[in-house]
Amino acid sequence: MLNIEKTRVGIGLEKPLKVLHITDSHLPLCEEGDDPRILAHGMKRDREAGLAALREEIEYGEENCDLILHTGDLIDFVTPSGVAFLREMLKNPRFLFIAGNHEYWRCDGQFEDRTYRMNSYMKMGDLGADIFFVSRVVGGVNFVGIDDAYHQVEDWQTQRLKREAEKGLPVVLFLHAPLFEQSLYEKSIPFWKDGSAYLVGCDEEHLLSYPEFRACEQRPTEATKRFVETVNAEKRIKAVLAGHLHFGFESRLPGGTMQYVTARGDRGNGREILFF
Repeated sequence: MLNIEKTRVGIGLEKPLKVLHITDSHLPLCEEGDDPRILAHGMKRDREAGLAALREEIEYGEENCDLILHTGDLIDFVTPSGVAFLREMLKNPRFLFIAGNHEYWRCDGQFEDRTYRMNSYMKMGDLGADIFFVSRVVGGVNFVGIDDAYHQVEDWQTQRLKREAEKGLPVVLFLHAPLFEQSLYEKSIPFWKDGSAYLVGCDEEHLLSYPEFRACEQRPTEATKRFVETVNAEKRIKAVLAGHLHFGFESRLPGGTMQYVTARGDRGNGREILFF
């Protein structure tokens, strides 16, 4: 059953534009012969319910919206069947996607960082689309997606974001992991119950509550700090859309831009945003 939250965002458009934001479908696509650890984890999720929810969300978006944005964790782990499904989804011209951490997860217990991400990516083969950085102009709005799946962003991504902003169009930035904001941090800490908030750009004071292995993973690099500063300073960015946290939330970032976090899609959640 769909649960579509309705949001209105005024950005000065001549003609309104509707976007369906979905995220965190976590489809456990695996087959006999895949790694036994993946098969064991896949049994913990309801594959058919997740696929049914995604089909309903896509149908809703195609019937009611101009664009469908998915902010990652479409699949739950890297398998041949999962990658094939992702490749097919990326062929949909109404579907715009940026990767989440589960697009790269191999269920192998290894430390997940940029090297881990690239090793997984190399196993995928040609996807037919970029999942690290995406930009597309629809209805006079520049939708820019950046892969921040492991809570870090690289300088080349920030530089490309700046070049997109220089085009002069309103920018809607979409990410997997949300950017740090105090009220979102306070919501996320008790929700996850492991002392970690899973946000991009947490400072050392807020990282004190984290287990050390989570703090090590999420402590922002200098490049990530520069990215956060750029987003907070760039006035052409009119909204930030994200997922990752599995609950819905709206709050204003330090630079004044609204950030909209959408709840997990495998439970039928989505956010219809009317930009006007």
